[in-house]
Amino acid sequence: MAKDRLQKVMAHAGVASRRKSEEIIKEGRVKVNGEVVTEMGVKVEPEVDEIEVDGEIISKEKRVYILLYKPLGYVTTVDDPRGRKTVLDLVDNVKQRIYPVGRLDYNTSGLLLLTNDGELTYVLTHPSYEIDKTYMVEAEGYVSDDKLQKLEKGVKLSDGITAPAEVNMQNRDSFTTQFELTIHEGRNRQVRRMCEKISNPVKKLERIKFANLNLDGLEPGDYRELTTKELKKLQNLKI
Repeated sequence: MAKDRLQKVMAHAGVASRRKSEEIIKEGRVKVNGEVVTEMGVKVEPEVDEIEVDGEIISKEKRVYILLYKPLGYVTTVDDPRGRKTVLDLVDNVKQRIYPVGRLDYNTSGLLLLTNDGELTYVLTHPSYEIDKTYMVEAEGYVSDDKLQKLEKGVKLSDGITAPAEVNMQNRDSFTTQFELTIHEGRNRQVRRMCEKISNPVKKLERIKFANLNLDGLEPGDYRELTTKELKKLQNLKI
């Protein structure tokens, strides 16, 4: 069984934030297998070791994996200093503290994963794993084949040239072009900036796929837990 730092286990169990948990440890309020622990860096096995905080035994927090169809008009944060609605306002009856995996803009809708699994979040968001994300893009004007090829090959943005992408044309006329765009990078506002670079700004943007996940059967604002099969495929990405 894997060992985790004591303060991390406490945070996952909902005792307090990781930083606050460190303060609680320093104050001598935590016991591991009956012994008071006051030093940082102690590692424990939550399924084996008995951990007490202020005399109460804590248990490891259950892992939760929520697939949400984010509507427009919500920020992808736990809270917002400007008082705007967050994606967590859409999720009821989840006792665990969950966090968004990556971000979707306020004006972007689509698939968003929420979880308390930090290790999986790392895999899904770290550039080295190159996890595919597919967006349905509605861009202004007629986007020529030449421009679509530029998106596929990579366009030069202020933070460097984008990695090769995959484009799947859907519809286009003189006023609007719709296409699917699959990328594996996660730069800030990347799809919008790519479209601005070819002079066809985004009118509407929705993420329709993320890794092996899709939005089948969901409407904006709906959410569900991942199936065992979906979760297993995501976990296999760690290998």
